[in-house]
Amino acid sequence: MRTIGNVIWLVLCGFWMAIGYALAGLVCFVLFFLIVTIPLGIAAFRIAGFVLWPFGRTIEPRTDAGAGSLIGNIIWVVLFGWWLALGHLITGFALCLTIIGIPLGLANFKIIPISLLPLGMRIVPVDQVEAAPAAFRY
Repeated sequence: MRTIGNVIWLVLCGFWMAIGYALAGLVCFVLFFLIVTIPLGIAAFRIAGFVLWPFGRTIEPRTDAGAGSLIGNIIWVVLFGWWLALGHLITGFALCLTIIGIPLGLANFKIIPISLLPLGMRIVPVDQVEAAPAAFRY
């Protein structure tokens, strides 16, 4: 079922959103004179791969993220994050207009947090998610 969802996702919105992340990554690498943008470019390409084939993978916070991630995320939101998140929001609403597109629209909404704050997050397969402590399980 994941494969079918991923193929439909790729055709309807994954390819176009991945292009947006790839362009953001290229801009970050072009701005190489700002050493801070290199990790942002790497994160953009990592998210582009996730956006191409998202079903079967999930996002979880990294426990070792520090102040550098916070500073990088602020720069990311100002330069790229807001328009990529807006793209996911618009695409998600458009997909939710059809019955078949509702799961894809909801998946778009779930990607918005990593499109806004990519540093300090990691993408893992669903079957490798670490169990949260009992107080944080939902």
